[in-house]
Amino acid sequence: MTDGKVRRVVTGFDADGRATIVSDGDAPSIKSVPGRPDYYSTNVWRTGAAPVSVTEPDRIEDHAGVAPPANGTILRVIDFPPEPGDPAERARQLKASFGEIFDDADRSQSQAAHPGMHQTDTVDYAIVLEGDIVAILEEAETVLRAGDILVQRGTNHAWSNQSEKSCKVAFVLIDGRRP
Repeated sequence: MTDGKVRRVVTGFDADGRATIVSDGDAPSIKSVPGRPDYYSTNVWRTGAAPVSVTEPDRIEDHAGVAPPANGTILRVIDFPPEPGDPAERARQLKASFGEIFDDADRSQSQAAHPGMHQTDTVDYAIVLEGDIVAILEEAETVLRAGDILVQRGTNHAWSNQSEKSCKVAFVLIDGRRP
């Protein structure tokens, strides 16, 4: 089990312009979902534009929703508990966890492969930190393990923890556009 806490260490500059650590502690934005035990989504950092000023202040607590700001990024760590075996309960928990994606995403794609199928207009780097997770696409799927990285490029996809242990994945979402 996990509590969703992620240690966040942020560097910066002291009064003399020398590199230093300006903060070291838990990321301040942890979201749990009452309808899905042991699921946590922790927003760690966001940028509002590209290129970004290296001295841009922390604005993660201002972030709302799933997607990054226009032309920006969001760093998020999600703890995925094992999925329930019962399909109805799995669908209920996924809706509780990802309701804002389900409400905002293009839902015209088939959800036959998994009830959590969704897509966003982002390029995402998914970095598995602990455990195993299945990346499900419309025409393929693969098991990702600790240390694996998936580059998700705006495709319809779902995440399925079919193991018996929690899985922790870091996501860097980069604002994108469709051709």
